[in-house]
Amino acid sequence: MENKIKKLEILANKIRNHVLDMTSEGSSSHIGSVFSIADILACLYGGLMNVNPKNYKDKDRDRFILSKGHAGAGVYAVLAESGFFSKEMLKTHYKDGSALSGHVSHKNIPGVELSTGSLGHGLSVGVGLAISAKLDKRKNKVIVLLSDGECDEGSNWEAIMFSAHHKLDNLIAIIDYNKLQSLDSIENTLNLEPFVDKWLAFGWNVIEVDGHNIQDISDAYKKASECLNKPTCIIAHTTKGKGVSFFENKVLWHYRSAKGHEYENAKKELIYKDLK
Repeated sequence: MENKIKKLEILANKIRNHVLDMTSEGSSSHIGSVFSIADILACLYGGLMNVNPKNYKDKDRDRFILSKGHAGAGVYAVLAESGFFSKEMLKTHYKDGSALSGHVSHKNIPGVELSTGSLGHGLSVGVGLAISAKLDKRKNKVIVLLSDGECDEGSNWEAIMFSAHHKLDNLIAIIDYNKLQSLDSIENTLNLEPFVDKWLAFGWNVIEVDGHNIQDISDAYKKASECLNKPTCIIAHTTKGKGVSFFENKVLWHYRSAKGHEYENAKKELIYKDLK
């Protein structure tokens, strides 16, 4: 088990390293938003989900939707590390003519289920996929990763109510609860608390986890997979910019890309973690 956890921690760090390079070279943004979900992505693609790069259109595959599409660089990185396409392709991110756009796109990208960017749409699509699976009597899961700020959108709460009513126990929503939006904190922008109580009131199973603890994430996913007759929300308490000390809990790194000494210092911190 320790070896498995270590491998996933290394994968998460590789995701962060790739994203640091991608956002720096392409002068794109949202690095803080990607770093907060790197451990979650590592767990999902490192064994929790049923996905196969050699058969990525398998009708029985699990479906993953990144509803917070601005963190698309993280999905591209984990897909490349998982063998869906060459890691060399990551060097084209956000550059003219590249398929790897700033917000995640499914066009010509193996393994991406849905293009997202405008917030508040991923969960509704996930609900549709979950109902479709139920009607077809398929056993696959639908996993939707949302941002906390995205939960300001009313469309999400319609989807939350609808999926509980239809007992979609094949649907798992994961909230990246890093408590920072693009310009300010969640608390100052539009407070979500009592957040757990809201999901419970809408009829969901709710599990809270440390979103950077591999074991916690894995255990929560397994519990969610075993829950019957209701969808599950995993509220992952995370740190925006996790992994680089001067990125962490800083609104600045929602839109900023690391250049010069900032890039070099961030790279040193990530390389050090990989060697520990």
